[in-house]
Amino acid sequence: MSNLRFKALETLSFKDFRKDNEIEVPSKLSELFCQNVFSEETMRSYLTKEAFTSIQNAIKKGTKIQRDVADQIAVAMKDWALSKGVTHYTHWFQPLTGTTAEKHDSFFTPFESDRAIERFSGGMLIQQEPDASSFPNGGIRNTFEARGYTAWDPTSPAFILGTTLCIPSIFISYTGETLDYKAPLLRALHAVDEAATDVCRSYFDKNVTKVTPTLGWEQEYFLVDSALYQSRPDLVITGKTLLGHSPAKGQQLDDHYFGSIPTRVMNFMKELEIKCMQLGIPVTTRHNEVAPNQFELAPMFEEVNVAVDHNSLLMDLMARVAHKHHFHILFHEKPFAGVNGSGKHNNWSLATDTGENLLSPGKNPKKNLQFLTYFVNTIKAVHDYADLLRASIASASNDHRLGANEAPPAIISAFIGSQLFGVLEELEKVTDGKLSPEEKTELKLNVVGKIPEILLDNTDRNRTSPFAFTGNKFEIRAVGSSANCAEVMTVMNTIVAKQLQDFKKEVDALIEGGLKKDEAIFNVLREYIKVSKNIMFEGDGYSDDWAKEAKKRGLNNLKTTPEALKKELDKKFIQLYEELGIYSHREIEARNEIKLEKYSTVLSIEATVLADIARNHIIPCALNYQNRLIENVKGLKEIFGEKEFKTLAKEQMEMIKEISEHVSVIKVQVETLLAAIKKAKAVQDSQKMAEAFCNDVKPLFEAIRNASDELEMLVDDELWPMTKYRELLFTR
Repeated sequence: MSNLRFKALETLSFKDFRKDNEIEVPSKLSELFCQNVFSEETMRSYLTKEAFTSIQNAIKKGTKIQRDVADQIAVAMKDWALSKGVTHYTHWFQPLTGTTAEKHDSFFTPFESDRAIERFSGGMLIQQEPDASSFPNGGIRNTFEARGYTAWDPTSPAFILGTTLCIPSIFISYTGETLDYKAPLLRALHAVDEAATDVCRSYFDKNVTKVTPTLGWEQEYFLVDSALYQSRPDLVITGKTLLGHSPAKGQQLDDHYFGSIPTRVMNFMKELEIKCMQLGIPVTTRHNEVAPNQFELAPMFEEVNVAVDHNSLLMDLMARVAHKHHFHILFHEKPFAGVNGSGKHNNWSLATDTGENLLSPGKNPKKNLQFLTYFVNTIKAVHDYADLLRASIASASNDHRLGANEAPPAIISAFIGSQLFGVLEELEKVTDGKLSPEEKTELKLNVVGKIPEILLDNTDRNRTSPFAFTGNKFEIRAVGSSANCAEVMTVMNTIVAKQLQDFKKEVDALIEGGLKKDEAIFNVLREYIKVSKNIMFEGDGYSDDWAKEAKKRGLNNLKTTPEALKKELDKKFIQLYEELGIYSHREIEARNEIKLEKYSTVLSIEATVLADIARNHIIPCALNYQNRLIENVKGLKEIFGEKEFKTLAKEQMEMIKEISEHVSVIKVQVETLLAAIKKAKAVQDSQKMAEAFCNDVKPLFEAIRNASDELEMLVDDELWPMTKYRELLFTR
């Protein structure tokens, strides 16, 4: 292993990455935009008017595409793809593995003994039948029942990756249950569209016919040289370092954040941006993040479904481009101890088809009341379903990051800024029932009317808050960097849809009881503010005081994934999903089972890898160095007398003893760890197994790591087998 480490470092010193991977960028990236996307403009060129209208209606109104029209679309899509050198097509989907999946089929079709054509029909476009036997299903289907179906999602455009036409699709079982992230997300988006549009048309703007949730994600990641990556078995197998002493210099000087981007990394970024432009991913931001060799990329806001697809596609694309530049990309939330981990902030808002952002105030009190309605309802939704939101971002890897003084805590709270909080406190004082003319005037002019002015200086964010309002959107900051955005977006849009439905019922009831529209809205919002105040917090989310205060407020602090996932099966949450048609009871339990199994499997793999490295790499290396010290001590004893020898060999003797102590700790703890793994695996219930891995297996990691890291500081650098943090984080 040490030979592999030094060979990798030696090779790096002779490479000229500036020259070898230099990328030329076109003067206008905009000219590349959507080159490899079956975009609206491309559709106009290739489709008949009937087919174009049909697919646009499917995208904007959700209408069904008839089979004969699907045939026309398929032929046009094939002709366009062939003009781009494409040979195969695939239904591109997002199973519950956390990655994307694809099964390639050729357009090539023989029709005589010596003749063939390229064929693609509407039936092929609409549906494929991949083998579903090896995808996570949570017990929904028997292993021997291999059938699963992918179905085309026309709301997300097809694209070309290499020589393959990729058709975004949902993935369902033979019996109709969802087996992916996209299908539930589409249902949630439909639910919030209906609920938000209903509220908007009833109280604010009759011209609105559709409300579209929008998402702007921020993708953080680490880049590590490929050769160095291959020299670390823990990185290769688990995506994180299980051992490694912190370097003398990490991120203490804050010199990496927003610093000059290294040339080699810039070449990677340039090529990545070119690919993104061609695939219609509107990336606009790139920069160094806080930790060494950590970076961030962010696009413009898009419709949620497309944004989710683009993020999943981007992660795949980043890995491909990184490989070309001799990098390996790390999406793990905490690949290195002692420096910041990576997140994926999800910036969420609601936009109307009339061009308005419902979470942005307007130029008159009516528009501001509209803003307040959606703003307060969102806060209320998060208050009522905080544990469900927490469960949506739960994973073994994200547990390392949440609450670690670098990311939001596991306690779900909302930051809105002190000035906006003051507005809500004023609304709390609204009279119960009918409002006097004076109160109406005061509310409209001095409370609601001044919201735009307040927000001009209130767009900052509390970095310790998991859910922060940042001027015209809510930022969900606790999402992990490796996560599929669809999970948290499904929850977010579902809970807001439910809340807006309840809001409309309450307002309509008050209007029927004799209150005017604005009075009814103010009355309902007042009560929502009162019951939701517990979740609003402006202070330091990292502090112990907040944990104590949150407990007093009745907010849960679900620190681990098993704790969070146990809450996911609350009757209240199951009822919510079933009522809105997002999941069936069976699907909810299956997904919960999948997440618990994944948690246990991830920790089992990490524990086994740690035991292997500690026994087969660290201990032999330490004993090798110890033997050298022993030989040195023997030599000193032969040369010098007994009295002089004890003085001269004192340091070596202490080191020999210290090495033995650390080796002993590792050996004993590894044996304990292996026994704990075996015991945890024997547990039958998925929830209890996850708890066993969390409470009995995971805590054993620390002692092994500490002893190994101490040995790293004792053993001769030339003998140490594992590539060190200083090399992984500072070799560029």
